[in-house]
Amino acid sequence: MKKEILDYVVEKSKDLIAAASCSKEAKDAAQAWLNAVGTSRESEETKAYLAELEEDIVTVDGLFAFAQSEAGAQVFGGTEAAKKVAEHAQAIKAAGAKYCDCPACAAVEAILSKKDQMLEN
Repeated sequence: MKKEILDYVVEKSKDLIAAASCSKEAKDAAQAWLNAVGTSRESEETKAYLAELEEDIVTVDGLFAFAQSEAGAQVFGGTEAAKKVAEHAQAIKAAGAKYCDCPACAAVEAILSKKDQMLEN
């Protein structure tokens, strides 16, 4: 992996770990990848990391559906807050967004945009 790509993904991985909206699985995968950078495990961990991120990123439609659920109302702090999240999801979709724009999903989207370069030998 080229140094500029590596530096970018390291930065975005740290952003991901710091994001309150990041799942434990994604945090663990990010940390495992960071720990493997520069070691014989880097290639293997890169593939595992990317697979985890692809599973974890939330589409705008997924965000909208979750915000309209009971679980979404609990996570977002009530029905009114969840309704605002659903409205936000519709607005960002109308603006062309494919994924949720929370800090975790934004970091994941940025990392995944470098997927091909990350997998280069």
